[in-house]
Amino acid sequence: MNAHAKRSPIPSAQALGLPDIQARPDLRGLALDAVGVKGLRHPLNVQGRRGSQPTVATLDMTVGLSAASKGTHMSRFIEVLEARPDIAGQAGLRTLVYDMLARLGASSGCIEMSFPYFVRKSAPVSGTSSLLDYDVTWRGEVDARGTYRYRMRVTVPVTSLCPCSKEISSYGAHNQRSLIAIEAELDAEMAIEELIAIAERNASCEVYGLLKRPDEKYVTERAYDNPKFVEDLVRDVALALQAEPRVGAYRIEAENFESIHNHSAYARIERPAAFGQTAP
Repeated sequence: MNAHAKRSPIPSAQALGLPDIQARPDLRGLALDAVGVKGLRHPLNVQGRRGSQPTVATLDMTVGLSAASKGTHMSRFIEVLEARPDIAGQAGLRTLVYDMLARLGASSGCIEMSFPYFVRKSAPVSGTSSLLDYDVTWRGEVDARGTYRYRMRVTVPVTSLCPCSKEISSYGAHNQRSLIAIEAELDAEMAIEELIAIAERNASCEVYGLLKRPDEKYVTERAYDNPKFVEDLVRDVALALQAEPRVGAYRIEAENFESIHNHSAYARIERPAAFGQTAP
């Protein structure tokens, strides 16, 4: 076959006489809160403080389904994403959510995307540069009232040192790597790095990808001079978020992977108390 020969256009489903089962009415009288696709992996560029960086995101894309509709058209979610493959920032996510609602003929819906994000950090004494990875989730949602809400979640590895161990020991104190997870509903643009920095500033010490011996001495002594219980971690982060005008509601979780126990210590705070509940 000649490579330059014109291909025949692909006939539409209507032209082929294929039935559209999803478009048929449903008689059970039950609306669905969410229907769509989950676990969809897609490459994209994410906007950060120092520009954009490529990553691979895992997406959940859903819309509300009326009681009269039998089903939604799953292929259209992929079409929406393929039409806007380069979602660089929070504004791009908002546009994608509204594109999805228009394409699916829905009044409510949600897109949640999770991805690894890398920040280049300098060691505290030597200045040695290295990358550290963080888990980030963006969530854009339009509720049944037509209100758009945006949430960002970052999971930040830090060091915590036990105040009790320091107080009761003649020398030394046990410390451990901890994870601080911040999920914040934002009323304005906020860089990923800003939310990460709030977690790191309120830990016993932050962690780095690469440290030389002078750096190791610094972080060891920094943690010793700044002991924090898991309860302290979430409270101090909460105070910092309450002072940030761009943050509305929030949820903070901290988990200490204890060095002297075979279990973790855990704390959580959320404001308002109903923050974790999805709006109707």
